Amino acid sequence: MILLIWSSERAQDCARAIENSFQQPVKVVSSLQEASRSLQSTEFSAALVDQWATEAEPGQADYLVHHLGGAVPVFVNFGVSGMERILRELRAALYRRGRETQLAQQNARIVLWNSFKDDVTALLLCCGVILDDPTLSPGVTVRVQTIEAVANRIKEKLLAEDDASAAVSGKA
Repeated sequence: MILLIWSSERAQDCARAIENSFQQPVKVVSSLQEASRSLQSTEFSAALVDQWATEAEPGQADYLVHHLGGAVPVFVNFGVSGMERILRELRAALYRRGRETQLAQQNARIVLWNSFKDDVTALLLCCGVILDDPTLSPGVTVRVQTIEAVANRIKEKLLAEDDASAAVSGKA
């Protein structure tokens, strides 16, 4: 859902154009105070803010910006911006937010892989050494094989994530 903060009669027309273009519902509010209340109760993908409102109420605008949650802010001067420009600005902001999220996930995968790879390798080596022991009882052998299988699945998942990250990086 997209939040549109604009106190004009044309706000509903703008909301319909955004809904048609982005296939997302749009909630229209006429003040920064209403917007702040809406942000407390609903998750938005973007907040399209009338630039004039932020200049008229800078304190409320600061409060709003700090409480956006996951919504990307898009400040627009509705007085001089045509609908195509508004849609273009919103599209660009949503794309940037999506790209930032994608890069953050990629970085998290890299950190996860780097933090676990040595431990998984050590676990697999230990399992291999234990399984080479000819005096190992059949019950213990089954348990160690289970541990080894789980460690291999973790390793495969980490490598798959690493490969996916490399593929994404190569396309970017």
